[in-house]
This record gives sequence, C-alpha cells and structure tokens, in this order.
Amino acid sequence: MSLSPLDLAIILAYVAFVAALGGLLGRRQKDASDYFLADHAIPWWAACFSVVATETSALTVISVPATAYTGDLWMLQLAAGYLIGRIAISVFLLPGYFRGEIATAYVLLEKRFGAGARRLASLVFLVTRVLADGVRIFATAIPLAVIARIPVWQSIVAIGVFTLLYSYYGGLRAVVWVDVAQMFIYVVGGLAVLWVLVGLVPGGWQGITAAAGEAGKLRVVHLDGGFAKANWLLTGLLGGAFLTMASHGADHLIVQRLLASPSLRDARRALVGSGVIVFLQFALFLVIGAALWVFYQGRAFPQPDAVFPTFAVEHLPSGIAGLVVAAILAAAMSSSLNALAAVSVHDLYVPLTGRTGEAHLLRVGKRFTLAWGVVMIAVSLMFQLAAAGTPLVVIALQIASFTYGGLLGGFLLGLISSRADGRDALTGMGIAIAAMASLWAAQQFGAIPRVVDTLWFALLGSAVTVGVGTLSARLRGTPSPALS
Repeated sequence: MSLSPLDLAIILAYVAFVAALGGLLGRRQKDASDYFLADHAIPWWAACFSVVATETSALTVISVPATAYTGDLWMLQLAAGYLIGRIAISVFLLPGYFRGEIATAYVLLEKRFGAGARRLASLVFLVTRVLADGVRIFATAIPLAVIARIPVWQSIVAIGVFTLLYSYYGGLRAVVWVDVAQMFIYVVGGLAVLWVLVGLVPGGWQGITAAAGEAGKLRVVHLDGGFAKANWLLTGLLGGAFLTMASHGADHLIVQRLLASPSLRDARRALVGSGVIVFLQFALFLVIGAALWVFYQGRAFPQPDAVFPTFAVEHLPSGIAGLVVAAILAAAMSSSLNALAAVSVHDLYVPLTGRTGEAHLLRVGKRFTLAWGVVMIAVSLMFQLAAAGTPLVVIALQIASFTYGGLLGGFLLGLISSRADGRDALTGMGIAIAAMASLWAAQQFGAIPRVVDTLWFALLGSAVTVGVGTLSARLRGTPSPALS
C-alpha cells in the first residue's frame, strides 16, 4: 500500500512547518548564549517536552510496541526507574548547574577536577553522541525508505539535511520548539493508532484487554530473573535509575535543555515532569503493542520491529497513515547537533584559542553545527555500508552503555570524595570506560556467558569510577574540596 495524496500532504505540511519555525526563530539570535542556551528563556513545560522528544527516537516509537508484541508490559518497570533517576538528579546534580554561569555540563567537572577532566568528558560525549545518533538515523531511514519507496541513502540524507537546516538557522530555541511539535505529533499518532485498533478488534477495548490479559501480555512486574535479565524488577528500577542519572545528568544533550530554563526550580519541574510523561508514553506504546498482538492473533513477524510500521501502512485510513509517518519522521530527527556544537565551542575551541567574544562564538557555533551535521550524515551512510547486525553497528547502538558510567562516575566522585583530584578522576573514568567496554565486548561476542544486562552498566561504571578514584586519592593522600 502506498501513501495517499492526503498522507503526503500531511507529511509535507509538517516538514514545511518545521522549516518555517527554524527560520523564524533564527532571526532572534544575538549571541552564542542565545544560540546554545536560548538566553535561558525556555518555559519549563517546553523544556519538559523537549527532554521527552530528545530521548524518544524513532526506534522507541517502533521498538516499544514490538517489546509488548513479543513479551509483555515489563518496560514500565524501566520507565519507573527513569523517574527515580530524574528525582535523584534534581536533588543532587541540578543545583550545581545553576551556581554561576555554566555553558556546558562539563564545566562543572573542570571546577572540581581541572581542565583535563572536562576535556575527557567532552570528547567522550562527542564520540558517543555521533555514533549513537548516526546509527539511529540509519536505522530509522530504513522504514521511511520503504514507505516512501526511495533508496535508504536518500532517506538518510533527507533526514540529515532537514535536521541540519533548522538546527543551523534556529539554534537551541528552534530545536526546543521543534521538539515540542515532534512530541505532539508522535503522541497524537500513537493515540490515533490505538483508536483504530480498538475499532478493528472484535469487542473493542474489552476484547483487547481480555485477550491480552489471558495471554499474559498485561503483566508488568517480574520478580524472577537476575542481573542478566532486562525484564527483572531491580534491573528496571536500579539499572534504569542510574542509566537516567547518566543520560539526563551527565550528557549535555539533555543537560543543555535544563540549562536553558530560567531557574533551578523550572529545570526541576521540567526534568521530573518529563519522567512522568515518559512513563505515560511507554504505557501508550506498550498497550499498542499488546493490541497489535491481539489484532494479528500472535502472527510471527521476521522482524518484530516491523509490526508497527506494517500496521500503519496496511490498515490505517488515509490521513492517519500520514500522521503516523510524520510521527516516525519527527522521532527520527536528531536534535543533538546544537549540543555537539556547544561542547565543541565551549569545551574545546575557547580553551584552545582563548577567544570569548559572543558574536565570534555565535559564528563559530554555526560552523560547528554545519560540520557536525555533515559528519552525522556521513556516519549514518557508513553504517548503511556496514549493514545492520555487523559489529560496527552493534557497537554504535550500545556505545552509551559503556561510556555513561564513566561520565556519571566523574560527577559522583566529585560529590562523594573530598580527597580526589583531577588525576584520580581521570584514572577512575578511564578505567571505568575500558572495563565496561571490555565486559560488553566479552558478552556480545561470546567470550563469556551473559552475566549482566547492559542496563546495569551505568551503575557498574559509576561504581568503578568512584571506587578507583577514591582508592587512588587515598593512596596519594591529597585533599581537595568536594563538588558542591
């Protein structure tokens, strides 16, 4: 089934809206602070929606229903862990970001441990973000290419160029407001799919819940399992909490949106509110997955991720199909280019050149945005050449799992140890990243049995960083003030 003229009109209207929004908001830029932090004038609710949209990729929209289709609602445990992690960030990490002028998340590490820790964290962020987002654009381009009937490489370039244009001209302000629109689009798209499913399944909503409940599809809590199981309750609550503490407390992609809030109170409301919305969002797409299982009567798909797109193009009425495709396109757009440029400018360019003029940094920031956009497209095309399932693609998909622990651990070391200095932090972070990468590779490629799920890696990496850093400080006996 191909998209109808109405579907195409909806998709083109969304594309035109985003392009116009980026151009309109770009006229208001006056300096680098405005370009990278929107002059600290983003309302808390917009920052909240932007955080949700930023962490929601097209893989989420497609894969979360597939999880319920092949299993049950266990991912709600993980969503609860995400909320716990956000509350911890709002209490322990966010206050430090609002003491003084903080341009990026890693300025805080420099204040505590020196320039070396800031540079290491910045480089880890840049590599992690480019690989992770590059492979996600590639993965999302595949279903879009099938729907639009174009080669995958053209789909990659279209997504990349479009994202680059509104990020380049509009800065963070455009990115945030496009994020708000994106969240609205894919939530409405999800609700539309559920509404159609209720109408198609015999018995409607009661028929869905009865059949899904009888098959065990509505189970949420899994008390059995262990550290190697993603669906174990403690994996979701503890592993999910530490993963979120890393992704939302130590990754500048999310921290940037919080820094754009007017105050600490607004940032806290945005962060905790996003956790509530993400929980509800997970619930929506998981229920869609269970409803799809009832509709297809458990039919096996060669790729579970194909369930949602298949239903969208085969069974959704004209108009709603276009809305869902627009939702997938919205979630495909990486909003990390501005964050990559911000870290490149403030954490690398300024320290190396000493140039701090706001007008100059605005020009340099736009150049970095352009450069990172080209790099992102190139990386995505590289993954297409490598093909899905190869070690390179697998590594990129999970790279954050073994770098996040070292990043978060650096911040926690500053909070916990009053003796650790820059050498201790660098040692701890470096060993943690190497240890988690080694454990991941050993499990992934069969050198050892799977003993721990990757959802635990942020916690384990943080523990290694803090443990090694604290031990190193005690052995040297050098006191240093703790991060406040």
